[in-house]
Amino acid sequence: MDRTPVVFVQGAWLNSLSWESWVDRFASRGFRAVVPGWPGQADASPDAHTSPETLAGIGLDALTDHYAAIARSFDVPPVIVGHSVGGLIAQHLVGLDVARAAVAIAPAPVNDVPSAAGPPRLWAPEQYGGTDDLVALSAEQFHRLFANTEEPAEAHRLFERYVLPAPRRLLTDLGCAGSARSPRAAADIANAGRGPLLLVSGQEDRLVPDSVTRAVYKEYGDSTAVTDLKQFADRGHSLVVDRGWRDVADHVLGWLDAHGVHARATEV
Repeated sequence: MDRTPVVFVQGAWLNSLSWESWVDRFASRGFRAVVPGWPGQADASPDAHTSPETLAGIGLDALTDHYAAIARSFDVPPVIVGHSVGGLIAQHLVGLDVARAAVAIAPAPVNDVPSAAGPPRLWAPEQYGGTDDLVALSAEQFHRLFANTEEPAEAHRLFERYVLPAPRRLLTDLGCAGSARSPRAAADIANAGRGPLLLVSGQEDRLVPDSVTRAVYKEYGDSTAVTDLKQFADRGHSLVVDRGWRDVADHVLGWLDAHGVHARATEV
């Protein structure tokens, strides 16, 4: 099979089903769209929504190693499309040269780029519910933090279909609540031979503000490898699942084509 694989990596608080529209869109363009899910999580299945306990204890090390192994399992290097912490992992993998290209959408910050500062501390797990191992969002918190650009009814629909608790260990690894960020929250910004990278931000994002994504973009400023930034006005952290998802997906498809990444791996 010579179709170019595209591996989708969701972020914290979203299940693998959150990529369902993207999978259909990319598959219709000829790509081999794959949503492996997190370790222990069902592949693009509603089961991932009903079994969050399988995620307890997952940290950034396990998550990164999981997707690195998946990326290396293909006959040709895949494209990695990640949202939030998935966007951090996408940058890490393209920097390791195991991905042909990467798209990081509202990515958790890499290296020494600070997270959003000031009250409220949106990433602080103690603000939320859940168990010792899992951090849950309420429907109201999801609307306020994730889907703040959406009407309440739409935010509730997204919450019911896509949201599940996040591993507390992972949030700690990301530097939440003042914890020390894991060394794995990093990308090789100096790798001039890597594949192209697209960073995407929502300018109304409250969880990973546009300013954070712009700061990450500046980190790549001295690299001769292709690094692009696309900012979407009036979009929040839910931009991969809300009513405007197609605008984001189609921009990614156009960007891949512009950089010679086609649906057929042998296409030139």
